[in-house]
Order: sequence, then C-alpha cells, then structure tokens
Amino acid sequence: MPPFAGSHPLSHGFSRNHIDSSSNIVTIDVGGQLFQTTKQTLKQSGSKSFLSQISNLDGTIPFIDRDPEIFSILLSLLRTGNLPSKAKTFDIQDLVFESQYYGVEHLLLNSQANPSQFEPFDLEKSLMLPLSGRDSPTAISTTQLGSVQVAHGCKITSFDWSLKRKSTILTQFAGIDSMLSLSPNVVAAGATDFSGLQIIDVSKGFVKETLNWENVTKSGSTVQAIGASNEYLFTSFESARRNSNCIMIYDLNDGFRASAEIGHYEIFGAELDSAIPATKLSWIPSHNLLMAAGSHSGPSGVCGNIRFWDLRSGNAVWEIKENVDCFADCTVSDDLSAILKVGVHSGEVFISDLRNIGKENSWTCLGDQRKVVTNGKKEGIGSKIESHGNQVYCSKGGNLELWSEVLIGSSIKDRVFRKNSMGRAKDSCGNKITHFSFGGNKMFVTRKDQQFLEVWQSSVRGF
Repeated sequence: MPPFAGSHPLSHGFSRNHIDSSSNIVTIDVGGQLFQTTKQTLKQSGSKSFLSQISNLDGTIPFIDRDPEIFSILLSLLRTGNLPSKAKTFDIQDLVFESQYYGVEHLLLNSQANPSQFEPFDLEKSLMLPLSGRDSPTAISTTQLGSVQVAHGCKITSFDWSLKRKSTILTQFAGIDSMLSLSPNVVAAGATDFSGLQIIDVSKGFVKETLNWENVTKSGSTVQAIGASNEYLFTSFESARRNSNCIMIYDLNDGFRASAEIGHYEIFGAELDSAIPATKLSWIPSHNLLMAAGSHSGPSGVCGNIRFWDLRSGNAVWEIKENVDCFADCTVSDDLSAILKVGVHSGEVFISDLRNIGKENSWTCLGDQRKVVTNGKKEGIGSKIESHGNQVYCSKGGNLELWSEVLIGSSIKDRVFRKNSMGRAKDSCGNKITHFSFGGNKMFVTRKDQQFLEVWQSSVRGF
C-alpha cells in the first residue's frame, strides 16, 4: 500500500502562481486539512523518510489519509525539535504510532527520552508499571534511550521507551539474578543457581545463545555478575562446586566469541580471597580497565576485594582489599574520576580517587565519620549505590539519597559532596529498595515484595 492515498492536481483554490514547482513551500493535504511548510523542514525527518520523499514532489498536493491534529504536532516537532504543549492532550502511544508511519519516531524519542534531559534534582515518582504474577523483581536492565526490562520470577517483562508497549516472556530460569540490556530487544541473563549465561531475544521469546565456562573439573558454572563495554560482554562465573571462578570476555561484534579469560582462581585450602567471585562488573572507558568487586560474609565478618583488570595484559593493575567496613555495594564513576562505596557496617558513602590507581588506597567518608568505627551493626546491608553522570545515588531502606559535588579544589581531600533526599515526602519510606537503574531521562526503581516498577522523572517533563 502506498504511503499516501494519492495526490491532487493543482486545484482546491491553489493556482500555479501559488504553487510553483521551484518554490521552497510544500503544501500537504492531511485528512482534508491543508498544511504548508518548507522542504527543509520536511527533510529534518531524514533522507529516507516518507516526509522527505514528499518534499521532492513538484506540482501536486499529496493527500495523506491520516489524523490532521496529530500531524500538526509532528510538524511542530520537525520545526522546533520539541513537542508543543497541546501534545499532552494525546496519548503518547497515538503519537508513537503516527510517528512510525511518517518515519519520525527517532525525533519523537529524542524529544521525550533524551538522556541530556535527565534532571537529578527534579526527579519524583511519576508512574508505577504493574508486573504480571506474584513475583517481585529480582533484576532490572535499561537502554540508553529508556526502554527497560524487568526480571520477576521466571519471567522477563519489557517496556518500550514510551513505557506504553509491554510484553512478557517465560524463561528457563527459576529466578534471574543478573541481567543486562544489549539492545532494546536483547538481554544477557543469568542466575546463581542455573548453569550458563543466556542471550535472550525478549521480543520473540527465545534464547539466541547460551554461553558457558568450565573449570578443570568440567563442572557447570553459574553467573554472578554481568557487565559490558562498547566492544565486549563481561561475565563473572563461579563453578557449580564453588571451587573456582573467573571472568569471561566475549566479543559483541563477533557473535559472542570468547576472546579472553581473566581472574581465573582455583580455590585451594583456606585461601579466602580466591574464593570470592566478582559480583559486580563495571567498565571504565577513560582507563580501559574493568572493575570487578566481590565480598564474602564469614565468621570474622564481611571482607572483600575490588580489582581493576587490564584486558590487554590480563593482569590486575590495582587491588583494594576490604576488611574494615567492607562495601555493601560499590561503583565507579568516570565523570567524577572516583570509586564509591557504601559501607556494610556504617551505611555511609565513601569515595576514593580513581587517579590514584596503583597507589595505596584511602577512602574518604562523605557522611558521618563517627559511624565508621565497627560496632557490630550492619546499617548498610542491602544498600545500593550507582553513579549517573556526575551524581551519586544511594539507596538506604526505602529512601534514595543524591550526593552532588560542590566544586572547590582539585584533590580528593578538597572535594566536598552534599547529600539531598530524593523525591517528595510521599515518595519516601516505602518498602526497601532492591534495585534502581537509569535510562533515557528517567530512573527506574524496584522494591521488596512489590510487583511493579516505579518510574521517576522530572515533574516538568512528564507526558
């Protein structure tokens, strides 16, 4: 079927004097309503789009059998790059469907879910997306432009960037512990009680590939953590017998070919350090290093390590051993050039300068220094910490803290951070936060024993 029903000859009150084939003005009839714009405006939609093709028609008025009111909104989008205020009278899904018809969905997406529109100080809970079944979320993953996947029980539920299109698939897992979006339709998923890493097409509901690692005893292996760079997929495996672990590196541009293996430890006797698999993997683009962190709770308390791996040599170039107030969670920020953790005992946020790689590590407490002294309590257990841009986010119980740097000096000791409580009073004191992640201009949050996904966004950008 052609994209438009037909075209009018030069009639309808328009003479050749008004519609010159050499003119820059284009007239379009949409659903019986005439619109005039310029060829340059239509070409903003992209060289291969339907509207760009219309701009090349001379001497005719094309007729398009579509809704003229929505077309006027999309025309404003082409002219300014933003939706007019009257767009809020329409359902976003109607705009998505029409933008797909005209070939301008990428412009709509850019205006509504661009990461540059993320406003950390204006975030508030704006939407709750229900999940099917009785299982609470165990993992979430997001894409840069705001589509999101949620693992709950044996299921994965996906929402597109508009959060209006929802689909749910069943998996082979009893429960998913780690998940990472590789594209809006493909995720890598694994569990601590199920062998192998699965690459799953969530749009079609099938496993594209299963990646496994075997140690010297040829036993199966479970997934402890997943990470990625632009080129590689990183997976932390632990053998089913829990007597070895390693990090596998797969080439994203070569069909998930195993390209290297780093951090391979075979456990002998009471070597506790080698018994700790990495449970968090983060790529650091500015240093071309992979951060791998893991911790263990034993009779002597919680201990762990944070290692930084050079993929080219396969060696750890820096290791931080955690014995006093070990991390409950940790992250790394390229924008802040820092490593951050939340202490399992104190529950306080700490920072260490990433520029000191190779030197003796020194943590600086951003919160209450008095809590650092171990008192047997574990106030930080279950807390999560992530960085996004130049901000640091930390969950404590049912609340979220936002840590922001106040620029004063250049050294880590001169750096000053201030804490802000996120959201409004109505957003706080809910069930314990289990996961949070960022995509597009939104933040996504899950809570213990709740079967929905919270969407946080700017109050002035809500559609």
